[in-house]
Amino acid sequence: MLPAQRPGTRQNPPAGPPGIARIPPIWPNLPAGHLRVASGTLLPVIGLIVLLTATLAAPAAATVPAPAPAPPAAVQLAASGMERGRPPEAAIHWRRSLALGKPNRGRLAGGVELPAAGTHFVTVDPVTGTSPNRAWRRNGTDRLLEVLLGVAAEHAAAHPGAPRLVVGDLSRPRGGRFGPEYGGDGHRSHQNGLDADVYYPRRDGLERVPARVAQIDRRLAQELVDRFVRAGAQYVFVGPRTGLRGPGKVVMTLANHDDHLHVRIRPGPRTHR
Repeated sequence: MLPAQRPGTRQNPPAGPPGIARIPPIWPNLPAGHLRVASGTLLPVIGLIVLLTATLAAPAAATVPAPAPAPPAAVQLAASGMERGRPPEAAIHWRRSLALGKPNRGRLAGGVELPAAGTHFVTVDPVTGTSPNRAWRRNGTDRLLEVLLGVAAEHAAAHPGAPRLVVGDLSRPRGGRFGPEYGGDGHRSHQNGLDADVYYPRRDGLERVPARVAQIDRRLAQELVDRFVRAGAQYVFVGPRTGLRGPGKVVMTLANHDDHLHVRIRPGPRTHR
């Protein structure tokens, strides 16, 4: 037990560890009449001084910029192909395809998948309205893909500043029914890999589905129809309000086609192997 301290006397602090000089208290040196500062008050002040000194001496932290938002999947796919020096369409797995049965009652053997985007085209999902279209909705015969890529390349060469072609649905990987149970209005045809939907170019240059006829660049749209006719299309269906024209036995108006043309090619082998 510690001995009791007598009134009026100051108890000396205990000695520190051996070898360490004990620092005398500072209050005896204060002028008379000044309040004594307790050691518990000085410690936070000293700690704050040390902290400020260390902060000023430390190098300024580098500002890390926020990461940029990821581009859409179609843009990523096209960019990755260009970085390797090969366009996305160079990765198409070409094989001999067979369109079996009729466009509205048939199936597809050896279907070829159109990439999500390419040098001269993009794809869009007509159900969700987003790009790219889902892979299982963009399959066709090798001949159909050849026609689409050829027309897209001709369009880009004739109009370097024009938007890329916006391609919608082709067929399912093995063809077959493509009705409303697969989303949206579905398709009565598109069953054997010979049909494709291509949206009309827009006047504002956006690679999107035109929301109304007034947004269509009619000159470019008419040229697009003409290119598919020259490519040997069996039919090109256009909207009745578009005013697009062509050979009567090939270019025909059809309801619900005021935002896109529907091209159907003739069955046959690819021109280039």
